[in-house]
Amino acid sequence: MITINNLEVKYGNFTALTVKQPLSIESDDKIGIIGSNGAGKTTLLKALLGLVKYDGSITSELRPQEIAAHMQENNYVNTMPVKYIIQMILNTTIEKNEKLKNLISFFEFESCLKKKFNNLSGGQKQRLTIIMVLMQESPLTFFDEVSSGLDFETRQKLMGKIAEWYREKKSAICVVSHYYDELEALVDKLMIIEKGHIVAFGKTEDLFAYYCGNSIMIIDNNEKNIELTEDVPQIEAPSHLLAFPCKDAAYESTLADWFSQHNVNYKRSNDDIEIIFVNAVNRFNDGGETYAI
Repeated sequence: MITINNLEVKYGNFTALTVKQPLSIESDDKIGIIGSNGAGKTTLLKALLGLVKYDGSITSELRPQEIAAHMQENNYVNTMPVKYIIQMILNTTIEKNEKLKNLISFFEFESCLKKKFNNLSGGQKQRLTIIMVLMQESPLTFFDEVSSGLDFETRQKLMGKIAEWYREKKSAICVVSHYYDELEALVDKLMIIEKGHIVAFGKTEDLFAYYCGNSIMIIDNNEKNIELTEDVPQIEAPSHLLAFPCKDAAYESTLADWFSQHNVNYKRSNDDIEIIFVNAVNRFNDGGETYAI
């Protein structure tokens, strides 16, 4: 659907993004785009949307109007009731548009229609823009930091709704987020960007196997646990955690028994996106090979 090859984006003398190997977005991909602040995530989206100049090649089977985008900044008339904002932008009426009524109901937005935009909460403002975006029913939709600035409960509910909406749909989405946990139920592929480079791109399960193994056991990083596991092989983890790769079910069972005997709380995972990210970026920064794109 979209193929990127030898892409480079510069802001003055600063190279913000480099994509040397060809990579493609397919028609049913659900891609999570993750990276540190300033890594180049939003720059990639803007290049794909034609919002920034670039060198190289972006080949698309889609017309511009077939691509929808939810960007970080969305401005509406502050003093107008939300109902009329929706109807004016979409050039329809809510009462006569079943698809629009269904979306408003699905995102539990009925109570907001009479409110003015500046009286909406952060989560309500995001739901408004999402409704506008989803009304386009585009073959490809970009979401850029949809839940940024929202409290945990609000963003979990919002992302859960988006995941539910797309669960049976064949259209492709690319979701930029720095909340790794909210991507786990929504995407099946990851694109990891670091310092303007694509570090890894592929199915989540394949990336996990490549960087983490069959599964991992995760425990808190504290003095007791550090001393207990000093001879146990580890992989990179966020600073508050310790992560242990398991090559098979037998080793996993042995490790679980060991933790239980020593009264250590543990979590087992075979899809932890944050652990994938930490190990992919660490390998890249150490000069190691990136995952085969």
